[in-house]
Amino acid sequence: MAREELKVLNALDVASTQWYHFRAIVIAGMGFFTDAYDLFCISLVTKLLGRLYYSVPGAAKPGTLPPYVSATVNGVAFCGTLLGQLFFGWLGDKMGRKKVYGVTLTLMAVCSLASGLSLGHSPTAVMATLCFFRFWLGFGIGGDYPLSATIMSEYSNKKTRGGFIAAVFAMQGFGNLAGGIVGIAVSTAFLRRFPGPPYAADPAASAAPEADFVWRIILMVGALPAVLTYYWRMKMPETARYTALVAKNADQATADMEKVLQVKLEAAVAQPPPPRGGEYGLFSAEFARRHGVHLLGTAATWFLLDVAFYSQNLFQKDIFSAVGWIPPAAAMNAIEELYRIARGQTLIALCGTVPGYWFTVALIDRVGRFKIQVGGFLFMGVFMLGLAVPYEHWTRPSHNLGFVVMYGLTFFFANFGPNSTTFVVPAEIFPARLRATCHGISAAAGKLGAIVGSFGFLYAAQSQDKAKTDAGFPPGIGVRNSLFVLAACCFLGLLFSFLVPEPNGRSLEDISGENEETSSPV
Repeated sequence: MAREELKVLNALDVASTQWYHFRAIVIAGMGFFTDAYDLFCISLVTKLLGRLYYSVPGAAKPGTLPPYVSATVNGVAFCGTLLGQLFFGWLGDKMGRKKVYGVTLTLMAVCSLASGLSLGHSPTAVMATLCFFRFWLGFGIGGDYPLSATIMSEYSNKKTRGGFIAAVFAMQGFGNLAGGIVGIAVSTAFLRRFPGPPYAADPAASAAPEADFVWRIILMVGALPAVLTYYWRMKMPETARYTALVAKNADQATADMEKVLQVKLEAAVAQPPPPRGGEYGLFSAEFARRHGVHLLGTAATWFLLDVAFYSQNLFQKDIFSAVGWIPPAAAMNAIEELYRIARGQTLIALCGTVPGYWFTVALIDRVGRFKIQVGGFLFMGVFMLGLAVPYEHWTRPSHNLGFVVMYGLTFFFANFGPNSTTFVVPAEIFPARLRATCHGISAAAGKLGAIVGSFGFLYAAQSQDKAKTDAGFPPGIGVRNSLFVLAACCFLGLLFSFLVPEPNGRSLEDISGENEETSSPV
């Protein structure tokens, strides 16, 4: 449908920044705040879960989760997220963004609370319950990716669209930071009330029974932001682009946007049926010709980014321990270990993760998506090599601070780079009727990378010396060689970035080709 025949889209493209933009950022962004909190807080508590449920009396080291349990606990939410991205992305294009937007938030709130509960007291019952609800938590989180990105892109004007979509995603940084802060606060409160000796001094007393409440509280807090924003999410109108281009109701789109923009728009004129060239579907030859390479590029870059990003994020605790930034487990009690892990995660989030997101928000509409993505991949790879090549140097106690700084810079350039742009671009370059679906496919490819990273790094980062591996794990390739692999993923991601077009400063209809008037047969 040509732009001159649908004035509301033109009004959206040139609309000045208004209060509704910022309200949409907060409403959509709080979903991502919850996403990040729920996905990453599990890395805070896995050590504690091992101590509480898998300690062996008389063992020299505290208990740890068996390999298969650890892999499942860390990865099951990603499996749910992958399926949720595909399902809700497709559903958002079929039923509309608004109709399914509240379902994802409800799932997230209910399953966050349920994750902190358990049926029975045996390790098997507790872990099974935890994994069951974290799968459905991930399913809801997965739906939030394509829906929030698509809604924000379709609400935005073309001048600041990248910054607005990136701002929604940047709430992940605050969610990650909040996870660390909540971990510090809860563990500090319990340490003061229930102090205990290190494991080496008294294994039984080092894990107080009250510590079982710590991990439950941390997981259940994730329901709060979802509950607090549910009402406002339900009040958001359907996006004008979906209503006009997919539902083909230009009058309703105009009425909705008049309320949002608080201006009187020119009434839509005749609405001819869309040209046949615009009717192609996802599995058509026409889609493959127009957008096949683009979808390959968005999916491949997101996959490679998440292999590296989630490997690092989920296993910060292992990397900190490997370089001596966190003392040996036997030198701490159970709650103290969680406190130190939370403190490390908070420091990395505060110094590297959060600033990186907001550098992207500030510069994406000036610099462009492509330059930020390529630069981010490049510097991530360079800093990972900077950690891996002189790895023995960084493991010395006098150089631990330097390691943490270098490690934090990889997070900075992930977020001031592909972790933000891989979320933004798929919401801009595909047609409205396939936008959420294609974003969901790209995001699902990313979560497949996260699954590869979370399962693979768990084993790969184990020491090559059998005597130094965690209980139940076979020898791996070590942290140093794992960092080489992650650096290679970054450089591959840089190459695949050249398959993705630059959407900066263009209208969504121009980018996707929906403005083209063509009568060529499908």
